[in-house]
This record gives sequence, C-alpha cells and structure tokens, in this order.
Amino acid sequence: MQTQRVDHRNHQYQLLQQRFVEQYPHIFSNDLAEKTVVVIPSLTLDQKILRALQGAQFYEERLLCLLMLLRMPRTRVVYVTSMPVDEIIVDYYLHLLPGVTGFHARQRLTLLSCYDASQCSLTEKILARPRLIQRIKANIKGSELAHLVCFNETEYEQQLALALDIPVYGCDPALLYLGTKTGSRLIFKELNLNLPFGIENLHSEAEIASALLQLKRNNPNLRKAVIKMNDGFSGDGNAIFRFPKYVLDATNSLAMIQALLPQQTTVVAEGLDYTNFIQKFQSMGGIVEEFIEGQIKESPSVQMRINPLGESEVISTHDQVLGGESGQVFLGATFPANPEYTYEIAAIGKKVADALQQQGVLGRFGIDFISVKEGKTWKHCAIEINLRKGGTTHPFLMLQFLTDGVFDWQKGTYQMPNGQTRYYFASDNVVNEKYKGLSPQDLIDIAHCNRIQYDGATQCGVTFHMIGALSQYGKLGMVCIGRSIAEAKAYFAKTIDILDQESARY
Repeated sequence: MQTQRVDHRNHQYQLLQQRFVEQYPHIFSNDLAEKTVVVIPSLTLDQKILRALQGAQFYEERLLCLLMLLRMPRTRVVYVTSMPVDEIIVDYYLHLLPGVTGFHARQRLTLLSCYDASQCSLTEKILARPRLIQRIKANIKGSELAHLVCFNETEYEQQLALALDIPVYGCDPALLYLGTKTGSRLIFKELNLNLPFGIENLHSEAEIASALLQLKRNNPNLRKAVIKMNDGFSGDGNAIFRFPKYVLDATNSLAMIQALLPQQTTVVAEGLDYTNFIQKFQSMGGIVEEFIEGQIKESPSVQMRINPLGESEVISTHDQVLGGESGQVFLGATFPANPEYTYEIAAIGKKVADALQQQGVLGRFGIDFISVKEGKTWKHCAIEINLRKGGTTHPFLMLQFLTDGVFDWQKGTYQMPNGQTRYYFASDNVVNEKYKGLSPQDLIDIAHCNRIQYDGATQCGVTFHMIGALSQYGKLGMVCIGRSIAEAKAYFAKTIDILDQESARY
C-alpha cells in the first residue's frame, strides 16, 4: 500500500513538472507576464550537521535576493520563513529595486511565517501546518502561472509542491543521488575527468580504513586524506585523516589504520565528535579521497542551470575562499574566477551539465574543483556536484538583479547593458563577537552614514544579507560589488573597518 502511495505521488509530481515545461516559454521570456513565485528557503539537510552552522535559521534570509523579482511589475512573490522577517530588512531589499517603487512592489509581496524556531527544516514545519498551506495557496493567482523555488529539493519539497499544486524549479528528489559525493565521483569517472584518487560508496569504519590504506599504497608520500559523508554540505560533513609519520607495518597495516582512525581524524564540523561522525557516515555512506596538495592551489566552482526545456547554461564561475580545518569550510567567493582558467572550468561544467541533463536534472547546481598550478598551466580536479543552490547563488542573483548584466563564460567577463564590467567579493561568514547587539536598523544606518551602501548610480557598493543573524550571533553576509576584484575587496575591507569602529563606540 505504501509503495502504491509513493508511486501515485511520483506520478502526480511528474504531471506538475510537465505543466512547468509547457508554461516556461511563455512566462520566463516575458517580464510583464503575470506569475507567482513561492519561495521556500528551507535548508532541508541533515539537522545534526546543520547545528554546526552558526545561525543556521537565518540562512533562510539568503534567498531574500529573490524579492528583486518584484522589479517585474506583474510578478507576485510569496516568501515563507520559520520566523518572521523584520520589516526593516524587507524595506532594505525593496529599496534596492531598480525601476519599481517600494509601494508597488510591497503590494505584490506576501510574507508568511511558521512562528517556529525549532530545529526542524522549514518545509517540514509548513507541511505540519495545513492552515499555512491554505494561506500560501490563497496568494497564488492561478496555479498554472506559479512555481516553487527552494534552496534544495527533497521528498518534503515534493510533498509541498503537490499540496500547493504548483511545480518546482529544481531537481527531482529521485535524482539526488547524482549530487552525493559518491554519485559525483561516478559521473566524473564516466566523463573521464580528472579527480582525486579515492574510493566511493563506503558505509562503515572498516571500509574507511581499507580505503585509506589503498590511498596510501597508491601514493606512499600522501600525508592527508579527506573522509566525506555523501550528503555533507559546506565542508561540515568532512573529516581529515592524517597518516602517521612512521612507516606502516606491511603485515598489519589495515588493523593499524583502523586503530589510528579516532586519534588521527579531525572532524570539520564544530560540536560533532568522531563517534557521531562515524554514525552519520554509516547512515549516509560516503567516500575517502586524497587531500590534494599544491604550492599554488585554488578552489574554483562553476554554477550551472538546466531549464525545463532541457537547455543547460553556465551561470557563473567563482574562486571560493575556504577556511576551517585544512580549508574544508566555505567562507566566501570572488566573481568571476581567475581569468587564467575560468573558461577551462566553465567548459568542464558544461560537459557535466549536459550529462546531468540526460539524466533529467533540472534547476541550478554547482560543481567544485581543486585547481593546482603546474608550471604555466592549471590542473583541475573535479571534487563534487551540489544539486542545490549554494553560497554562490544569492550573490550572483543580487548582482544580476541590480545591474541587469550577462556573464559571458567563454570570455570570463560580466558585462552590463552600458558596456561596463563588474566583479564582486561575497561572504556569508562575517562574524565578530563585537557585532552582537547590532540591530538591522543599526546596520543600515551605519551603511548609509558611511556611504558604503550599494549605489544604483555607480552600480558599486555593498549589499548585506542574513541581517537577522547580526544581533544574536554577530554574523552577517555581504556582497561587495566593484569595477575590479581589487575594488570589491577594498569595499569589503572598508566595511569591516567601519563595523569594527562603530561596534566599539558603545
């Protein structure tokens, strides 16, 4: 009986998605078309790992950049969060809208909340509230002109789409395996891409130890390896294993590695110890791969999109800024990626996207690389596919909404209608204990008084996100837009200096 219900649900979901294919050419090519976009910024991820992400609830604010869709005068946006978003934050975004008054936009915006700050995904909270679902439906002007936008898509988002009777602009949950660490490696192998030597599809501590031994035998000089859960994110599902300096006993090396695992493994996620990490790994499965060394090493990424018509395109390239244990945690990014290789990684991304399109993947996703300079050329190793929006999604969307430009991936440049180019430096992890207690109103006042706020006349400056996390966690995000990467980074440094000075005044 359960199987029949699941099959029926999947059939109904496919009918919804087919409706999206039919409406897409008429809706997305016409800025004046009447449509409703329902935004569910739920991080429907492993909640235990998510707890390591400071201020995780406020990551729901990252997709507030989609309020910029209201610049299209016949578009309505319904935005749902766990807890209400401060009206000052909403006003901040509406003030950035080019070509539309805040009043006109506010008439077409509906903000709804679960009033629930518990550690459970937003989508699950919504599904548990039938009356809230009815309120969302009441704000949709014809389901044939509406679609759902989510951070990531799981069976919960699928259930919500069916409850709302609207399609999802995202990947079918049945295909999520393609975006796991194991699935990514298998796709890279099929496409004959460079990737770190490693072993995938592991499910136990013993298999981890065996894989580590294979890595060491393949490369006797290997110093570190990365253990990754299949569904980890932002590096918080990873751990680093350091091989002992002494030579492993040839007759008992597997047992030695297994015995050394607890003491030689450093878990990246704060608050997650080795025992809990292994338990999570056993339930999720995962991979072990060599840690790539290099004197000149970068961590670029490519963002792709496959639309409902099956067309794939390169959205952007970034150089990621990584920190934490052995550089495993995403902190921020510069756009676009290094001109020495932005075309090369974009071309690889296009190849991967075309392969995923054949599998039926839909929506935005990213592909991460480790790139090492060897002489005058770069060697790119494909690391993973993230079948969801990520830390580079909202900065690029904000740039695009504000400037109406286009990224030419073959040239590696972003050009606006006036012929000028723009760059940015973005981060989700601006954190300082001294910032605690600063309210959204304080931040906006500081930005305006110090003239660092984004200026529509120059199309340069700083925009903020995750503003709601500032007072409690001393944390916020920034997108710093400039005429060069150097100028963008200068905006970032100036803003940090100003925040430090202002927070020290009281």
